[in-house]
Amino acid sequence: MAMRSEEGSRVSVPMRVVFGVVGVTAALAIAGVVVTLSPRPANALPAYAAQTKLPCGKCHVNPAGGGPRNDFGNAFAANGHQLPK
Repeated sequence: MAMRSEEGSRVSVPMRVVFGVVGVTAALAIAGVVVTLSPRPANALPAYAAQTKLPCGKCHVNPAGGGPRNDFGNAFAANGHQLPK
């Protein structure tokens, strides 16, 4: 790959520089995909439902449980995952 300088003479860019930039860009793209698609552990535990004898939907927005917590679920978490006495 050659470019022209201001004087009109050719300036050569070494191919290893070009391939190095492409390689770094590809590595960053692959790392981004791996981080984005890697599984994450769930924080919701059915053990809390067994402990409290309440359905999972009591603490979560989704009636089936899982996903974001509702106000009751946030209060339960703030209380050390214990029901108020």
